[in-house]
Amino acid sequence: MTRTQPRPTGSWLWPLVADLACVLALAAGGKRSHEPGDSAWVVLAIVWPFALAAGLAHVWLVSRGRRTGRAWPEGVTVVAVTYGLGMLLRAISGRGLAPGFLVVAAVFLALTMLGWRGAALLVTRLRAARSRERAG
Repeated sequence: MTRTQPRPTGSWLWPLVADLACVLALAAGGKRSHEPGDSAWVVLAIVWPFALAAGLAHVWLVSRGRRTGRAWPEGVTVVAVTYGLGMLLRAISGRGLAPGFLVVAAVFLALTMLGWRGAALLVTRLRAARSRERAG
């Protein structure tokens, strides 16, 4: 079987870290809003299903030679797997799936995980434009 794209090298780490930061922000915000008096360990109970799902999405994409820092289609795949598998794992672990949480988590994960990718693309394009202006 011939690969159409080269395997990513170390470029897989920063997108994973950024996505895990998004998941951690979701969990921290949830704890602060709904369980403020509970131990900080509650964040781990909230975060682990989504962190595991995000990690698995990255492993799957990288194993196929895909660049996980791109918004389409890789970023959308990471968001979908993080949300879908994360909710499944959350349900299996006995945590609630309130309708409001389902909506807030979907919107938050989509905005943050695709948002940093969009910002990174914008910065890359601006740098490329500046380089062309200096060279031309």
